[in-house]
Amino acid sequence: MKNAHQDGRVLDVTLTSDAKSGELVVEGRLVGAAVTDGKVGEIIAVHVEGVFELPKLAAAVFAVGAPVNWDGTAKHAIAAAAGADQVGDIGFAVYAAAAGAATVYVRLTPGTAAAGESGGA
Repeated sequence: MKNAHQDGRVLDVTLTSDAKSGELVVEGRLVGAAVTDGKVGEIIAVHVEGVFELPKLAAAVFAVGAPVNWDGTAKHAIAAAAGADQVGDIGFAVYAAAAGAATVYVRLTPGTAAAGESGGA
């Protein structure tokens, strides 16, 4: 196919903030896990599909299939509705994660992320 650009599961992104391998990179509705470390202005590959183990708010509880939101400031998954400076619907929990657990396994769902509401969470 002459108009195909790339597979789409891994995208090249110009970083607007430093990122470490495995950390989430969020640019609008584009949410992906960094493949490598990178500095502002560098282009790195990010996985936008797949299941990733992500840090979560210790108090957050996720059931299997529950939507996962992201707090970009604290850099962890949250179960509460996304508020200002947070991103909603980055994916869903693949396994249950209890309060006190440090991580949650998240199936990223490309294109579903949305900015949180001001004054929320």
